[in-house]
Amino acid sequence: MASTFTRMDESTAEQWAEIGKQTRANSGRVAEGILALLRSLGDITDGFATDQLTHCLQTATRAERDGADPEIVVASLCHDIGKAISVPNHPAIGAEIIKPYVREEVYWMIKAHQDFQGKHYYAHFGGDANAREKHREALAPEVFELTARFADDWDQTSFDPDYDTEPLEHFEPLVREVFSRSRSM
Repeated sequence: MASTFTRMDESTAEQWAEIGKQTRANSGRVAEGILALLRSLGDITDGFATDQLTHCLQTATRAERDGADPEIVVASLCHDIGKAISVPNHPAIGAEIIKPYVREEVYWMIKAHQDFQGKHYYAHFGGDANAREKHREALAPEVFELTARFADDWDQTSFDPDYDTEPLEHFEPLVREVFSRSRSM
């Protein structure tokens, strides 16, 4: 049944129940969109030794091999997905994309990751290499530590063209699983 309203203020609970039912039934399109955005990162190098897809795959591979749980592995894979749209605000874009599908601490890990990773390069741009410290009061201690681990152990080390990196196909089932269970709607 297709909805017949042309204005939300004229809609009914029954129409919204149907919209919710169809949205849940079509949730697979979210994973397909994520996978397409990830593939598009293969065209972005911007002077790095690897393209951004390979960087994301390496970050997820490192997280997985280090025993991270599925939400953290998928977030690691998607942490730079916002670069397909805008490099300057890619952490916020990536964090908002994953927010309905992951725990709050995983969302914050991605949202703050740039300032944490900045420890390793902000000084080269005249920036504050201790920018992560501005998050210390705002983030719970365990989230701060998780984000530091992500940035220091997995993200900033993942620009190696010779690293034994898992391919995107390896992560596809996990992407489909995590993006099929929205915590909202």
